[in-house]
Amino acid sequence: MAQQRYECMFLLDSGRFAQDPEGTEKGVREILERCEAEIVTISPWQEGKLAYEIDGHRKGLHLLTYFTMDGSQVEPLNRICKLSDLVIRHLILEHEEKLFELLTQQFATHDDEGEGEEAEGEPAEASAS
Repeated sequence: MAQQRYECMFLLDSGRFAQDPEGTEKGVREILERCEAEIVTISPWQEGKLAYEIDGHRKGLHLLTYFTMDGSQVEPLNRICKLSDLVIRHLILEHEEKLFELLTQQFATHDDEGEGEEAEGEPAEASAS
């Protein structure tokens, strides 16, 4: 099956990330690699208080990832994320090629400059936990 382009927002325990940012990011990378995903970019996006408590967590860190993966691996990825003690919640979006390129370019520009405007556009399809 052909490689599809995905964006995934992981909600992680901010305390765990603060204690071991490299280890936490490595854990997310391992989850994606178990599903044979090729990571384009991965970066912390936002940390803050949650609107409501989730599994005893009042604060969280959003880790934004862009990757390519075979479409048949979405369900296994959802299952692994739900079973992982690292991931509180996650949302996977599938993007068309042009939008994916724009988003990853904007994300890279934002990371390089430290500032940037959000990319405009709507996701093509969604698969949420």
